[in-house]
Amino acid sequence: MSRSQRLLDLLQILRSHRMPVSGAALAGQTGVSLRTLYRDIATLQAQGADIEGEAGVGYVLRPGFLLPPLMFSQQEIEALVLGSRWVAGRADAGLAEAARAALVKIAAVLPDGLREELDNSTLLVGPGQSAAPIGFDLSAVRSAIRAETRVAIAYRDEKGEPTERVIWPFALAFFDLVRVVLAWCDTRQDFRSFRADRIESFRPLDSRYPRRRQALLKEWREREKQRRRNHADKN
Repeated sequence: MSRSQRLLDLLQILRSHRMPVSGAALAGQTGVSLRTLYRDIATLQAQGADIEGEAGVGYVLRPGFLLPPLMFSQQEIEALVLGSRWVAGRADAGLAEAARAALVKIAAVLPDGLREELDNSTLLVGPGQSAAPIGFDLSAVRSAIRAETRVAIAYRDEKGEPTERVIWPFALAFFDLVRVVLAWCDTRQDFRSFRADRIESFRPLDSRYPRRRQALLKEWREREKQRRRNHADKN
């Protein structure tokens, strides 16, 4: 592993911790001696990284530091390009434009050699079937999720029956042919999934829902894991 890659790995490890991490733990995670770890910390500090701490106490990286120029491995660049191309071709207009803009920003801070890898990536996204048409802007869903806002929807179920619901949207799932809003439903007092193409109106309300979206997502994932385990046990 090159020294520059090791420094980037060290930054990523520090970013993942909010509390001070001991030098011994950092050395173990980066695969270097404690003496080398101390030198790497000093190098990053000299380059402007706001790393606080000292030997025997631990180290923490304060937010806001980026190491120029931005470095990625070849595989990381391929993953970024492929993912951005998928979003640009399959997501709604707002996300598609954001994906293209993100690639432009990344390219602007890459070294010449890596920029060429990004520009000439041979990983392509093939044409797929068109997703079911949606009658409202999906950016409204993303905004409601970020703001943790209750939403009133008019919905038609799989039988075509109309229903009015108040939901707490906490995630938006992208499948090849459909987009699905994951939410807590006030009416059912349980988690429910709503196909976006069956939502006839989507109206954010003035009140926030009482639980954090991260907590809702965590609980939903735990329930899904249990449901799959139960299904596997039956089969």
